Amino acid sequence: MKKLFVIIPLLSAMLFTACKEEAEEVEERIEPVKVMKLERRSFERITTLSVVLQGYETQNVSPSVTGIIKKIYVEESSRVKKGDNLVMMDEMQYNTAKLTFANLGVELARVEALLKTGSATKQAYDNLKTQYDQTKENLEFLKTNTYVKAAFSGVVSAKNYEDGELYNGQPILTLTQISTLKAEVNVPEGYFPQVKEGMKIDIQSDIYPNVTFPATVEKVFPTVDPSSHTFTIKVKIPNSSEKLRPGMYTQAKLRLGQDSAIVVPYQTVLKLQGSNDRYVFVNQGGKAHRVSVKMGQRFDDEVELISDELKVGDELVVEGEARLVDGSKLEIQK
Repeated sequence: MKKLFVIIPLLSAMLFTACKEEAEEVEERIEPVKVMKLERRSFERITTLSVVLQGYETQNVSPSVTGIIKKIYVEESSRVKKGDNLVMMDEMQYNTAKLTFANLGVELARVEALLKTGSATKQAYDNLKTQYDQTKENLEFLKTNTYVKAAFSGVVSAKNYEDGELYNGQPILTLTQISTLKAEVNVPEGYFPQVKEGMKIDIQSDIYPNVTFPATVEKVFPTVDPSSHTFTIKVKIPNSSEKLRPGMYTQAKLRLGQDSAIVVPYQTVLKLQGSNDRYVFVNQGGKAHRVSVKMGQRFDDEVELISDELKVGDELVVEGEARLVDGSKLEIQK
């Protein structure tokens, strides 16, 4: 037991000595490095956001009348113009309403003539006129839902029935506008004061390298999502060439005007192993001082640095930084 008590203090002393020697070695080691003084640079602030394109308008052909689908005039991928016939439903309800409306018209004319001679009351006329107007409105409703027309020019993107099938509520067709597209983009809340309706946006797709599609901010939604800290904008994208299609994954580059920030060579920003934390080294009285940073906008081989610890005039280590630890002695080389 006495031997154990002797060994423990001995091990502690050896461990302390080893740590002390290692610390002294780090303290005494001098690393040759090159530095650059930090300065602010003016640039155009651009933020890139991922978006999925949508047809600017979509018409799900879902008539409000039930029954048999008498005729579908188009197929999937058919191109249609505004006002073209899409679907004709069973006409029984419409024909019945049309006959009722015609009879009411004859009766209304008769009562109107009697009213002028005093043979009919104003109340009888008003009641019949109300019935006539309601039937007329219902007839227009049935006509629209029996003979369904295209609300805009576009492409039939889905067809779910064939002629003669019973309509059960699922859209018969889906018509999608592709000559103009839209996208709803979630933008970080920090940009809210800068984003305005009418602002220009560049849309880019990996499918078309080096091609930019101009777009416009059509609407800025007035609220910020408290969970994601983003707000939504609606972007309108002219697409007369039809190179872009609904469903495509693209990038929206939002130009937010002139700004300035500290910009440094990208390779000087180091990454903490096993995490996404980034840091740089600055010269602080001849010793390396590690500073945690976040990266902002990228400029080819340079990047914006975001950190409350950095200021203009600080000396950033730009060569030899990979060998440094916090507190390393530095030998500044020209």
